[in-house]
Amino acid sequence: MRSSQQDRLFSAIVEARFGAVGVRSEAGLIREIVYLPPSFHEKAASDAVAERAAEQLTRYLADPDYRFDLPLAPAGTAFQQKVWAAISAIPRGDVLTYGDIARGIRSAPRAVGQACGANWFPLVIPCHRVTAAGGLGGFAHSDDETGFHLGVKRWLLAHEQVAGYC
Repeated sequence: MRSSQQDRLFSAIVEARFGAVGVRSEAGLIREIVYLPPSFHEKAASDAVAERAAEQLTRYLADPDYRFDLPLAPAGTAFQQKVWAAISAIPRGDVLTYGDIARGIRSAPRAVGQACGANWFPLVIPCHRVTAAGGLGGFAHSDDETGFHLGVKRWLLAHEQVAGYC
């Protein structure tokens, strides 16, 4: 992607071992965090909140125990927010299944999976810590075993030293 397009799309881009992470900010809030393929290159933050996000993403990518503290824009339905709160409670090094989350919030696994895929703030809301009962499951609305997004999920779980994914 040409750098002028990157400049318009993202307020900051942080390089990662799996590619990159894009940050969109507006009016002092993080609007979205996006996994990006290796064709995207680091971009300096264009505002203070994007700089704060880039610094925190860099710290997490170096230390999986790092805890985010970012001003997130309101997003999602009440149900999605309930799922995201349950996901946010999963400690580093652990995973739960879509069914585990569904039982905890009295819902269905498919609905939990849809809410995971609709997460505007991956890493901050660690949806990579949710797997299928029989394996990795999907990620970012992708279930292609060889695809970019599942590669990111595998990398994140290994980074967090989740047993069975290291």
